[in-house]
Amino acid sequence: MIISASRRTDIPAFYSEWFIHRIREGFCEVPNPFNPSQISRVSLRPEDVDVIVFWTRNTSPLFPRLKELDERGYRYYFLYTVLDYPELLEPHAQPCDNRIDTVRRLAGTVGDDRVIWRYDPIVLSTITSVDFHKEVFGRIAAELQSATRQCVISFVDIYRKLTKRLRWLEERGCRIREPVAEEVAELAGFIQKTAREHGMLVKSCAEQIDLTPWKVFPGKCIDDVYIASTFGISVEAAKDPSQRPACGCVISRDIGCYGTCLHGCRYCYATSTEEKARARFAHHDPKAPSLVRGV
Repeated sequence: MIISASRRTDIPAFYSEWFIHRIREGFCEVPNPFNPSQISRVSLRPEDVDVIVFWTRNTSPLFPRLKELDERGYRYYFLYTVLDYPELLEPHAQPCDNRIDTVRRLAGTVGDDRVIWRYDPIVLSTITSVDFHKEVFGRIAAELQSATRQCVISFVDIYRKLTKRLRWLEERGCRIREPVAEEVAELAGFIQKTAREHGMLVKSCAEQIDLTPWKVFPGKCIDDVYIASTFGISVEAAKDPSQRPACGCVISRDIGCYGTCLHGCRYCYATSTEEKARARFAHHDPKAPSLVRGV
């Protein structure tokens, strides 16, 4: 079984104490996001867990726990988001230089093959143009050379649930929009070329736009081939039916909860409002079986 920790929230950044308690107890409880009264018990015993996949923007709180994970025999890798958007889009983000330093430190601890950089999502707007992304991606790629071997990209999906947030941004001079074909071509070509120059392979994540003309091929963030080559084990190769049609990830169990991330990214669909996320965080018990109570 593969444990996803987590697409729904940033467990390393905000819930690492809860996570290590659940590791020590050997299980956690996860409410169904569509029916919260339905609770699943998920084993976290080393013999039941093939790999743990961490999705994060900040691993610093988890660093002191990595030695314990190693001693208990867990295999794990990181999908690490590093962007450098204006504060209007990411109001609580750490300075980009801090995030780059943390990725380097992480790679030095676990190896550059177990840290995958996510430049995702690519948001095109009145304050983040193609030239903005070319400058930022080029700068970060140069800084992360030798700290990662892979980069994952996708263009932002504008979901209906983001309507209020997008309206709020427009009132402040930021209009997020879908990319046009010329912008996709310019950015995909630049990203692929720049990543290659810095020793990285670029793949796309659940991207409906065809990026293969620029040699950016569909990837799997939870990837059976990558897991086999990195850890020497075989996992089920079937596509996860609970994910979007364009997602290529194999089956995993996600132990997070929506509406609990405190990063506050304006373009994110996983948290409806920052106020609700903070209220849930305030009721969070690090020793409870489930990440949040009363979901």
